[in-house]
Amino acid sequence: MPGAPGGGVEGAPGGGVGVVLVSHSAEVAAAVVRLALGLAGGASGVPVAAAGGGPDGGLGTSAELIARAAHEVDRGAGVAVLVDLGSAVLTVKALLAEGGELPERTRLVDAPFLEGAVAAVVTSAAGGDLDAVAAAASEAYGYRKG
Repeated sequence: MPGAPGGGVEGAPGGGVGVVLVSHSAEVAAAVVRLALGLAGGASGVPVAAAGGGPDGGLGTSAELIARAAHEVDRGAGVAVLVDLGSAVLTVKALLAEGGELPERTRLVDAPFLEGAVAAVVTSAAGGDLDAVAAAASEAYGYRKG
């Protein structure tokens, strides 16, 4: 269900790099999906999914939710995964190490969660490949606010 707390794909189906946003909070993940799509002008061709919260719906991370979201957004161009905090990094790294749990071209992107999400969605919407999406998200660390 699009925009559902903890999961769901927003953006129209189609090609492009998929983006998964992993947060310890289902509400935060869903809100960042909506914000990134909104700031990217709707980015209608970008499949974006929230994978937030633990398996019981509370705070935490869920390997199952992350894997499901990655498969939902995979359109063959790769999947960029952005995370909010340290244990989410560990969960995604474990899934990548296991092999077969995530789509073949899934990449954990070292990027700030909110700014990186916006940059990833905008770059995917513009037709960027997985390398370009990952680079744009990572470069968001350099955005100065003052």
